[in-house]
Amino acid sequence: MTQAPLGDVLNAVVAMEGGAEASSGFLTLTHHLLCELGEHDADIEHAAHLWSASAEPPNAPALWFFWTGAGSECAHRVATVPWCPAILRHLDTGVVRMCAFFDHHLAPHSWSVTDPLGDLLAERLVSGDGPDNV
Repeated sequence: MTQAPLGDVLNAVVAMEGGAEASSGFLTLTHHLLCELGEHDADIEHAAHLWSASAEPPNAPALWFFWTGAGSECAHRVATVPWCPAILRHLDTGVVRMCAFFDHHLAPHSWSVTDPLGDLLAERLVSGDGPDNV
């Protein structure tokens, strides 16, 4: 988890096609981002999805926040990246799932992610404990 640098993120959202309308109230000064890649090797950048200008993920690239390190050693970048084209088809049920990550990600596809911290936070939010009690 890392704190989002509000200025960098808002500049990137406003510059992205279709992003200017969404910039109001998008993040707060204390907004933290959780890596969506789940558990992964230390040499892989952390990544958090910030914004999509389109409701249909494969139709337009998305804005992602990437970082390595923590605290004063944290290095980050904000980039507009196409979606991963991988699709998982369950032949027995007919369910089709698209990978929810960016193209050329180095971690497993989103349907294979295990994320104990993300699961714990989601459980606390659903149970009503809220993020302040995590």
